[in-house]
Amino acid sequence: MDQIKSLHYIAMRKLLFILAIAFRALMAQPAAETLELAVGETKVIDCDWDIVQISTSAPEIVDTVAINRREVLLQAKGQGLSTVGLWSRNGQRALYRVTVTPDMGQIRELLRRTFPGEQIEVHAAGGAISLTGRASSAAVAERAAALVAPMAKNVVNNLEVAAPAPEKQVMLKVKFAELNRSAFSSIGVNILSTGALNTSGRVTTGQFSPPAVNEIFPRGLDRLGVTGATPGNPANQVTNFTLNDALNVFAFRPDLNLGAMIEALRSRGVLQILAEPNLIATENKEASFLVGGEFPIPVVSGTATLSQVTIVFKEFGIRLSFQPQLTANRTIRLHVKPEVSTIDMNNAVTMNGFTVPALSTRRVETDIELAEGQSFVIAGLMDDRATEAMSRIPGLSSLPVLGALFKSREERKTKTELVVIVTPSIIDPASPQAAVGPVMPLSFIPSSQPEAGKKSENGREGN
Repeated sequence: MDQIKSLHYIAMRKLLFILAIAFRALMAQPAAETLELAVGETKVIDCDWDIVQISTSAPEIVDTVAINRREVLLQAKGQGLSTVGLWSRNGQRALYRVTVTPDMGQIRELLRRTFPGEQIEVHAAGGAISLTGRASSAAVAERAAALVAPMAKNVVNNLEVAAPAPEKQVMLKVKFAELNRSAFSSIGVNILSTGALNTSGRVTTGQFSPPAVNEIFPRGLDRLGVTGATPGNPANQVTNFTLNDALNVFAFRPDLNLGAMIEALRSRGVLQILAEPNLIATENKEASFLVGGEFPIPVVSGTATLSQVTIVFKEFGIRLSFQPQLTANRTIRLHVKPEVSTIDMNNAVTMNGFTVPALSTRRVETDIELAEGQSFVIAGLMDDRATEAMSRIPGLSSLPVLGALFKSREERKTKTELVVIVTPSIIDPASPQAAVGPVMPLSFIPSSQPEAGKKSENGREGN
């Protein structure tokens, strides 16, 4: 029994001795030193003893080069974590835990050159790259993150996006006017001349002949302030142009008072305003409006034995489409597409008892650059009508020979022209801090007391 206890005691002493040696060896092992390098950076490690063996856990992240027996060069090649170990012949060793991060200076310089004026900051956080600050737009924030992504394994985009600037708008003030060409010619002026006095440019369909000189009027016809001759000039005459083109676009000089001219013509019974719509469009977005109507077109669908007729409506009239763009000097560049379509019964098609009229369309597409307040005119939409009116006295007008004395016949020819006058203007959007709507009073107006001896509304006398 005593022999068994003695054996157990010896075994326990041996086990404790082995554990003590292992613990002492574990405590003697050096702790790993932490190093942080940027991609492309190098660092030299010095040792107090001769190095006989070098090891790295991730050569693609950290590469090692022995300079001499006691110096080792670390080269950071890629982003990540690597452990570098050094050993001596006597069993001494040193461990280094190397963390390789992207080159923050290079990233900051790249962002500064790519996005000048942007408030973008770069920070390294836990092996990731964090972008903080304020970007002018969401597109800038996305582009900044995409630019940094190839240089870092993980990019956290914490950029704040500034509120987008309100889009600028352009308002078109449109006037549809009917011009009496017969009365207009009798005055002896022409607002739609293509000379350099009042128009800046002209665009036409080119389907017809250009304007032609057909009449010369004497001087003194500039009372409307439109065109005219200069007093005292021997060649004091005004040339009248006939607009033979189907559709013309004129750009007027901004210093002319087109409103005063229209009012003067309207007071003389030459011009009549038919409509004055206003249209607002955002910059670089197309807007259009139509003044006209729709007519039905039957559409037959189905088979030969079983067919079905549906009605589709087709628009016609005066259509104006435009796309505004503001330039750096606050001029307005308009992409204009005026179109005029009328029903043409001469080319109508009859099918299965249905008469489908044709459309006569005239269209112009051009670019115009105007100053704010400058007007352009779409003209050349002629309408010639001949009417015949007969008046007679019943009974007496039917008498032979003498009946012609008791009746009369009158023929009238009217020549009108539809003129579309367009004036663009820039609308600056209100800031969010600006008050919207009328400002209401903060307190009510105090009521007035009736004077003594006077009756109030209820019939009682005041105090």
